Amino acid sequence: MKRPEPEMDASRFVVMADYIPSIVQEIRYYSTYNFIGDRIDGYEEPIALCTLDCARALKDVAAELLVLGYRLKVFDAYRPKTAVKHFVLWGIEDTDQRMKQYFYPDIDKTDTFKLGYIASRSSHSRGSTVDLSLLNMDTGHEVDMGSPFDLFGEISHPSYTAITDEQYRMRMLLRNSMMRAGFVPYECEWWHFTLADEPYPDTYFEFPVTRSSLRA
Repeated sequence: MKRPEPEMDASRFVVMADYIPSIVQEIRYYSTYNFIGDRIDGYEEPIALCTLDCARALKDVAAELLVLGYRLKVFDAYRPKTAVKHFVLWGIEDTDQRMKQYFYPDIDKTDTFKLGYIASRSSHSRGSTVDLSLLNMDTGHEVDMGSPFDLFGEISHPSYTAITDEQYRMRMLLRNSMMRAGFVPYECEWWHFTLADEPYPDTYFEFPVTRSSLRA
C-alpha cells in the first residue's frame, strides 16, 4: 500500500480525548466564536488531534492536575496548513473586523502578525502544540486566567502581572505542570505550549481535523 505524502500522513496522530478521557474540549476554530468569526478551513469535526508523543505528555499533566481538582480544557491542538492560510488571508483583508471587540480590542488588526499572535507558519501544524486552560472540578467552570483564550494583547502574556494574585497563580499552575511534562511555553500567550521533544519539528501537516484522517 502506497504511503501518503508526509504532510498528509496522520499515522502517528491520535484523538486527544480518546487518549485522555478527562480532557474537556472547546474547539474554537470549529465554531464561529473566534477572532475571525467563521468556522476555520480544515476543521471538519470539533475534536482535538495531536501526535501520540504530545498526548502521552499531556496525559501526565492531566493526571497531576486531576489530583488538585482541575481538568485540562483544550481550545486547539493540531492545526492544518489550510487553517493557517485562512488566518493569513483574513489578515490581508483589512475590512473584516467584526470580532475586534472580543479578541483584539486594543491593537490594530494589521499588527496581529507583527506582535506574534498569529503566525504565517504555525507550530500547531507540526502536531505537538496545544492551546489549553483549566476547568475547576468543584465549580464546573473554566478557571479565570486574567484574560480569555485568544485575546490578543499584553494582558495575555504569561509574564503579565497586572492581574489578580489568584489569576497569576492559576497561570503558573498550568505553566509549571506543562513544563514538568516537557512542554515549552510561549511568551505571548499563557495558553500556548509546544512539546520540546516534538517528533516532527520540520513537518507542517495538511490533513483535515477529522477522525477519518487517522484512518486514511
